[in-house]
Amino acid sequence: MRFLYDLLPLLVFFAVYKFYDIYIATAAAIVASCVQVAWYWLKHRRFETMQVVTLGVVVVFGGLTLLLHDDMFIKWKPTIAYWILALLMLGSHFVGRDTMIKRLLGEHMELPELVWRRLNLSWGVFFIALGILNLYVAFYFRPMLNAQARQDMWVEFKVFWVLGITLLFTLIQAFFLARHLPHRSDNTPS
Repeated sequence: MRFLYDLLPLLVFFAVYKFYDIYIATAAAIVASCVQVAWYWLKHRRFETMQVVTLGVVVVFGGLTLLLHDDMFIKWKPTIAYWILALLMLGSHFVGRDTMIKRLLGEHMELPELVWRRLNLSWGVFFIALGILNLYVAFYFRPMLNAQARQDMWVEFKVFWVLGITLLFTLIQAFFLARHLPHRSDNTPS
């Protein structure tokens, strides 16, 4: 359920885009992001860092898209968000006691410190690569297509391909982590 909640602004963006255009879809994503963060605040009386960062990027780049009527800004939005995540992940190697990924997942599992650092580094590099891939698809992939077809392709990439790539990367990480998690013996009661 949490997964769908986190995807809400993206799903709203995609659904509205299919019926209208990128500008109305951008406005809908801004509203959905604001509602999502407000709902979380009302329910928990606190904000999650990633929601606030994402909201800020959506409002700034979505707002520029609407204000200047230029879809370039909303196409940059995922890259900026991914690179902020990468900066937070990679920067946590140097600032603070624990890496970002350990702060996020450390209460759910125990891993050796070297594994936490490698996991954090791999996610940081993944977000950098995802940002570069977004720019490539948004601005350079299939230049022979007309502007509308390229925009449609970017929206589908943003919604479906990025989700699939992220799920695949998460599965790869799960296999990596499985080697380091404690295994229960057959005699241990469930």
